[in-house]
Amino acid sequence: MSSPRPVRRQLRRPLATLSALVLGSTLLAACGSDSDKTVLNWYINPDAQETVEQIAADCSTDEYDIAVQLLPNNATEQRTQLARRLAAKDSSTDLMNLDPIFVPEFASAGWLEPFPDDMAAEVLDDDVLEGAAATATWEDQVVTAPQWANTQVLWYRKSLAEAAGLDMSQPVTWSQVIEAADENGGTVGVQANKYEGYIVWLNAMVMGAGGELVSDTESGRDATVEIDSEAGKAAAEVIAQLVDSDASQSDLTVSNEGTSLGQMFPAEGAGEFMVNWTFVYKQYESTVGNQPESISQDEFDDLGWTRYPATVEGEESRPPIGGIQVGVGAYGENKEQAQEAALCVTGTDAQEALAVEAGLFPSRGSVYESSALTEAYPEDLLALFRESIDGAGPRPQSAFYSQISGALQSVWHSPTSVDPDTTPRESAEFLTEVLAGRRLL
Repeated sequence: MSSPRPVRRQLRRPLATLSALVLGSTLLAACGSDSDKTVLNWYINPDAQETVEQIAADCSTDEYDIAVQLLPNNATEQRTQLARRLAAKDSSTDLMNLDPIFVPEFASAGWLEPFPDDMAAEVLDDDVLEGAAATATWEDQVVTAPQWANTQVLWYRKSLAEAAGLDMSQPVTWSQVIEAADENGGTVGVQANKYEGYIVWLNAMVMGAGGELVSDTESGRDATVEIDSEAGKAAAEVIAQLVDSDASQSDLTVSNEGTSLGQMFPAEGAGEFMVNWTFVYKQYESTVGNQPESISQDEFDDLGWTRYPATVEGEESRPPIGGIQVGVGAYGENKEQAQEAALCVTGTDAQEALAVEAGLFPSRGSVYESSALTEAYPEDLLALFRESIDGAGPRPQSAFYSQISGALQSVWHSPTSVDPDTTPRESAEFLTEVLAGRRLL
């Protein structure tokens, strides 16, 4: 198999024109066009839609066009729509964007076409960062191609950290961050609604304390539930400390990735410490001087970043790992072409465009050194993202992850009810029953 074609760099077409072309090709295929050109349907999450549509156009060839189809915003709803299609052996699902947590489920169900050995060596060569590579395989087969890798860091107001006397060049703990915000008029932004983002937070804290939510996931329903542990208690203590402090934001129980963004530069108050994904830098940069949600250049210059907080002092934190893996549907009629296309849409040029234009960071180390990224981002921030992805703590790689996440959400939410002495044990008991089929979510 020849090496993947690089993304052809073309002049950016207006979104409306490009969308019309993509939609037109899809409609022609659906109406039975007498053209011999294949249309590959690529189901994508809505992140960076314009950039992804351009990548699809650039990776189309004389033999096939790649038509973008939008999935819902919510990761769980994305999984549901794709699962329904693939359970029905839908032949029109050629390429799909998957949250890494759903890869084991889709692969074990036989819904993903594994890459043959020669292509697999290209998908996961030495350039792919360890955190991203870990979520692309199942049962010793490469079943997806990493497109972008996401991680969380601690974003903060430099002035708030200085007022608190925190040395942000050194590792900080959750307890230190909460106390600093509490005593200096600031807040702490997290994701604690009853959804997957809450489990992202919980998993990172548990792994940061040396534990796991679940181990031996290869055993499926017989996996070992580990949340009732010292690590689980340490995570619960962080949540309880935040809830009991003045640093807790008023919408804590329904907070998500977007709700705390506005707390960084409030009209009144000292701002916040916030754990959030890589998109934050571009999100704030794009609002400098732009009405009506503008921030000043001085405010933007007061934005700082450092590694994800440690759960236990002296223990290295394990930042979350997310991103997108591109899989090829097992029931498509053009799987070889779809795998070739997957190599292209996850290539270095595509990853560079996603990072520069949308803040979605590369799964390949070499892209971090490209001139486009070094011009678009501060050098120390690029280094922090790369370090955090490599040192990340993945959520359990299990074909039953949906049940694991749902069971933990049921017991750990609301955060205001978390008790370090009881919540880890109660959640372990419930999750064990759910995996055994004796309880329903």
